[in-house]
Parts: sequence; structure tokens; C-alpha cells
Amino acid sequence: MNTAVIMTVAFIVLLFAQVPIAITLFYVSFIYIGLTAKMAFSTVASTIFGAVDSFPLMAVPMFILAGAFIESGGIAKRLIKFAGALVGHLTGGYAMVLVVACAFFGAISGSALATVAAMGGMLLPMMLETGYPKRFSVGLICASGVLGIIIPPSIPMVVYGSSTGASVGKLFIGGFGPGILYSILLMIVVYIYCKKTNLKPSAEPFSWSNLGKATAEALGALLVPILILGGIYSGLVTPTEAAAIACVYSALAGKLIYKELTFEKFIQALDSTASQNGVIMFVCVGATLFGKVLTVAQVPRLMTMFIHGLTESRVIVLLLVNLLLLVIGCVVDVIPTIMIFAPIFLPIVESYGVDPVHFGLIMVFACGIGLCTPPVGGNLFVATSISGLSFIEVVRGVVPLLIIMIVTLLLITYLPQLTLFLPNLLGV
Repeated sequence: MNTAVIMTVAFIVLLFAQVPIAITLFYVSFIYIGLTAKMAFSTVASTIFGAVDSFPLMAVPMFILAGAFIESGGIAKRLIKFAGALVGHLTGGYAMVLVVACAFFGAISGSALATVAAMGGMLLPMMLETGYPKRFSVGLICASGVLGIIIPPSIPMVVYGSSTGASVGKLFIGGFGPGILYSILLMIVVYIYCKKTNLKPSAEPFSWSNLGKATAEALGALLVPILILGGIYSGLVTPTEAAAIACVYSALAGKLIYKELTFEKFIQALDSTASQNGVIMFVCVGATLFGKVLTVAQVPRLMTMFIHGLTESRVIVLLLVNLLLLVIGCVVDVIPTIMIFAPIFLPIVESYGVDPVHFGLIMVFACGIGLCTPPVGGNLFVATSISGLSFIEVVRGVVPLLIIMIVTLLLITYLPQLTLFLPNLLGV
């Protein structure tokens, strides 16, 4: 008990001292090892090596690189133009375009932060020029960025699959239901808000010719998710191999089709990917070691026994898990949250009959909400950077949309067919 108290206090103190989460996880793990001597240092070495010796995790840097090529190679511009031709004529104009464009970009990049940076950076000036309030616009950018990890492919889904053994292919196809639901709910909110504030459509009236031209220009971009997801679901490639294909194709499309991917941008994309992936892998190592410590300490078994003693209701258990994930998401980023807590929570919810793929989508979306909640919400910081607003103003902009996020989370949680219908239908 004393060891548990010391570890908990150390974890909280280090977090509030703004020590990087990976370093925090290492410190707390070594506190346990030093005080209990229940793990040999040879086990630590093998655990660290095993954390990164993972074929599914190889998809992470390749999806990051594909997203960088898409952003710098002109593909993102075509996606926005296509989304504009599709929904720009509706009430809410550019705000509608933002939601749809984020969904399309998420279907390529798999990253919420990249979605916020790319789509927000391009669409925010257009929204402000046409009269959208800045706070509303930035809040919508943060909320729409969550589509980057819920619409497949998704880096957090890859991490969840690697941590729990769940099928990444099933997670990807299961993400379509929640992703489409969340997109529709955001668009309904945009429509109601713009009707009340009398904001007119931002684009010219809909025409099939404009949509045809925009589709033709964006065809090279729209082929990316088809290649990724089609390859996976056809059984021709694994998610990791599909990520590699996405990298090569997006680079060739940016260079040969759209002719905007210069050598300098290519090098910048490699540099950005190396930096981001280095951080992610360091966090993965720390989280894996910490997870091993928790397993040795029998924390998952003790928590399962505690929850079963508390209630036999699956509804209440899922509600408690969601509340914990929302609180954890305020102080811990998406990747470490999934790597630490997925192996702990999954056995608990499985004992109540919850499907691992269903729970994976619950967890990914709950962590996505954490990207929009202070003090460490990643989407908030990216939106602050691209908008020039203060962090507090960005938070105020996103707070009303948190209601929609929580409603979506509850629907995903208690309507499992939203996530399981397509995997069951396709038999994947």
C-alpha cells in the first residue's frame, strides 16, 4: 500500500511539474522496481525492446509522413475545394466545408493535430473574411479535428490494436459509423447556429458542373483512403503495408499530379515525421514499461474484482470508464492514455460482455474529447497557434461543442451496432 501511495503521489507531482509524460512514466516505474524488487532489470530491457519491436506500430510513422506529404503536396487544398463544391452552398457554408474537409483529411492522415493544423490553417481565414465569429470558428476547428482519429485510418486505433491485440482492420471499419454520426451532429449544430445568427452560405449555389470539376481535381487525393482501406479490407495488405502505400502514393501525387511537393518540402516532411515519431515511440516505451509494472502489481485483476464488487450493471461500468477516461484525458495525451489504460480497462469491460472493437472506438473517441479539454488538450494548443487567440479564448470557443462530443460518446457507448454493424456485415 505504501508503494502504491508513493507511486501515485510521484505521478501527480511530476505531471503538475510539467515533466514530459514519458519521463514521468519511467520515473514512476523505477520507483516501483526499486521499492519492491519484483522486476529484474533484464525484464525492463526486454520490455523496452518489445515496446517498439511491433509490426503494427510501424504504421504510425508512415501515416504521419503521408499526412505531411498531403499537407505540403497540394492534396489538402483539393480536398477543401471538393468539400466546398459538395456542401459550401448550404447554410453555414465554410463551417460545413470545415467539418467535411476534416472528415476527408482524417480519412488520409489518421491524426487529429495534423487535421486541425492543415484544415484550420487554410479555412480559418476564409471563415473570418465571410463574417464567422472567431471564437466559434476556432472552437469548431478543435471539435472537427477529432474526426482525424475517429475516421479511419487512425493512429490511436493502431496503438490500441498493438496494445490489446484487437484487429486494426476491424477498428478501422468500425470507425466509419461513429465518424459519420459525429460529422452529422456537428453539421446540425453549425446549421442551427448559422440560422440563428443569419450567416449566409459562403459559396456559390450548388451545381453538378462545379462538383464534377472539383471531384476531378481532387480525384488524386480521394484515391488515398480508397487505396488504404480498400487494400486492408480486401485482404491484400496489412494496415502497416497500407500505410507504406499511402506514403508512396501521396508523395507521387504531390510531385507528379499536383506538382507542389518540392524537394525542400519533402525534406521538411521527413524532419517533421522523425520528430513526431520520436516523441510517440518514447511515450510508447514509457507506457509499455509502466503497463508491465501495473501487471506485475496485479492492478488489472484488483480493479476487475473491485468493479465487479461495486456493480453488475454494464451500463454503469461503461459510464464509470468513460468518466475516468474524460478525467484522464484532461492531463494525459491520447497515445499514453491508450497504452496505459487499454490493457487495464479492456479485461474489465470484456467481463461484462463488451466487444474489444466496440470498446476501442469508445476509448479512441473519449481520448479525442481529451484533445479539446484543458490543460493539455493538443487541439487547443494547435488552434491557439494558428488563430492568434489566447488559450482561454480557444477553450471558451470549444466548450459549447463539448456537449455534442459527450452526446456522441454516449451514443457510441450504448449503441454498439454503430461500431459493429459494418465489421459484422463485411465479415472482417
